[in-house]
Amino acid sequence: MSKSFPLLAFLFVTVFTPLSVADEGLWLFNAAPKTQIKEKYGFDLTDQWLDHVRLSSVRLNNGGSGSFVSPNGLVLTNHHVGAGPIQDLSTPDNDLLVKGFYAKTQIDELPCKGIELNVLMSIEDVTPQVKAAIASADTPEESEKARKETIAKIEKDSLDRTGFRSDVLSLFQGGLYHLYRYKKYTDVRLVFAPEQTIASFGGDPDNYEYPRYCLDCAFFRVYENGEPAKTEHYLKWNNDVPKTDELVFVSGHPGTTNRAYTTEHLEFQRDVALPWMMQKLYRREVVLSAFAARSEENARRATRDLDAVKNYRKRYLGQLLGLQSPPMLEIHAVKEIELRKEIPDVFTEIEKAVEFQKTIFHTYDMLESASAFNCKTFQIARTLIRYAEESQKPNGERLPEYRDSAIESLKHNLFSDAPIFEDLEILKLADSLSTLVETNPEFATLFGAKNPKERAVKLIQNSKVRDVDFRKKLFDGGLEKIEECDDPMIRFAAEVDGRARGVRKTYEENVDEPLRKAYTVLAEKRFEKYGTNQYPDATFTLRLSYGTVSGYTEDDGTVLPPFTTITGLYERADSHKEIPPFDLPPTWRQKRGELTLTLPMNVVTTTDTVGGNSGSPMVNTSGEIVGLLFDGNIQSPARNFIYTDSQARSVSVHTAVIAEALRKVYEATDLVKELGL
Repeated sequence: MSKSFPLLAFLFVTVFTPLSVADEGLWLFNAAPKTQIKEKYGFDLTDQWLDHVRLSSVRLNNGGSGSFVSPNGLVLTNHHVGAGPIQDLSTPDNDLLVKGFYAKTQIDELPCKGIELNVLMSIEDVTPQVKAAIASADTPEESEKARKETIAKIEKDSLDRTGFRSDVLSLFQGGLYHLYRYKKYTDVRLVFAPEQTIASFGGDPDNYEYPRYCLDCAFFRVYENGEPAKTEHYLKWNNDVPKTDELVFVSGHPGTTNRAYTTEHLEFQRDVALPWMMQKLYRREVVLSAFAARSEENARRATRDLDAVKNYRKRYLGQLLGLQSPPMLEIHAVKEIELRKEIPDVFTEIEKAVEFQKTIFHTYDMLESASAFNCKTFQIARTLIRYAEESQKPNGERLPEYRDSAIESLKHNLFSDAPIFEDLEILKLADSLSTLVETNPEFATLFGAKNPKERAVKLIQNSKVRDVDFRKKLFDGGLEKIEECDDPMIRFAAEVDGRARGVRKTYEENVDEPLRKAYTVLAEKRFEKYGTNQYPDATFTLRLSYGTVSGYTEDDGTVLPPFTTITGLYERADSHKEIPPFDLPPTWRQKRGELTLTLPMNVVTTTDTVGGNSGSPMVNTSGEIVGLLFDGNIQSPARNFIYTDSQARSVSVHTAVIAEALRKVYEATDLVKELGL
């Protein structure tokens, strides 16, 4: 440990306290930082403004964010967030990722498969009910049971009363519990998507880098009863060129952060979790890249998986580099000095749980997280098996993902007829089964006399679960039909599910529940010391971030401007002689002379964002959309553990370039009119 504690203590007090002068925070909409923003920027963050932005924001069930941008259900998100649905709508002869798509009329809009959009309608604090149930328990097992039963009842009562999807979320590691109610849209249709070469210009080399030159956008529309939804709240379009130091907001759904972790817990991420994830991702990237290189059709089929693997690989690398920087852990150590003196037993309990986590983490990831069975066919089979078993239990005793409040969303995803490619399934399953045997040799008995590749071929080729009608019959038939079913993947999934459930139970009792109880006490102590004016770690729920348009200086002294221009896009393509991934689609080559080249392309801000924020609207003080967040720079992934704004930046597509492209490159006249331009 470094001996620079006096300096680090100063940094903590001036930068990392709850009342920080930095633009830090993944703020709850029902606990927005009104005072901080008023004092620093002179802007009154009103309840009316917050309600308007909240009801204009949407969450996509495939892991991204978006926003309504017209009164007719028009949704703007990232191209890379919508790439899965776009790929599902493609064929070998009509690859919409390559060609792009524009529906000139609403009749031409393409229904997407398995996509659900959620709009947050309300938030209710249910902490007293949940904590009262937990307090009545004497053992960790009883505590976990009471917590689950209480949450299930709250969710079910809310669903029955309102009809809204109802999820109880644990915040501050169990310090608070909030009930989130969502309006769901399951009829989602594709309206516009540019070519992938311009949406992700620069590909993997430029991912998590800056300067950037991407048109990472796509438009969808939600329907109700066969008609475009009437969306009273939507973000009006604003094309104004950004000004340096201008105050902006981001409304989105950050996935996961671990800023409340203790030093021991962060060291576990650095030494165990992240290296393991990196090892898996590097391996999968090699396997998928080799598959994609064999043919154009293979490349089309593997695009979604390969892009996701590359993105996660770079994100986790950024997180790992952040944790490998001694000052980051030292800052956390300084934050904990007084707390460790006041509640030493809590830190001891966390350390004990983390030590146990080290012994079971890999097995949990392989079995319960299903890394060892990395294919859609297995996921479907296990969902059918678990639903049949869990639906026999009282609602409060089920696994959370099978409670009554989650079933409609589960069915919507399970019965999607999105294409599943047999050859890609075999490839992924064979590789992950091989990884299982390498890391856990005792599981070789699962394959009998076959090797992992042979087992994967038999399981995939002979299974019928990829047929929607077949899985509907199994779903409706319940446990009896599952037990009678001789489908090889159903039988295989059933064989391994007992072990997976056992690992999950052990993990919950020895890791999840002890950590939850310890962090709850830690959160309460932090409330006592710093007040409740704090923000919780991200939970893929709607949060508000704020910051300014701001460039930065690299370590080598290079000063980077707050925004790039269309001119820079063409210059970067020319400097690489348009060799992929720096090639432009023909539409952009042809229209070069017609575009206003000085318009902003991408813009960087100090707004506090992480994975899951992709597709979030960047909003000005008037509640208008001025940008579309799609990435961060390489310094930003470390924000998973600690916020910094010295170099870390959020990267957004500016609305001006989206409008310019719609008008002049794609001639999407009706879409431009719908945006009010």
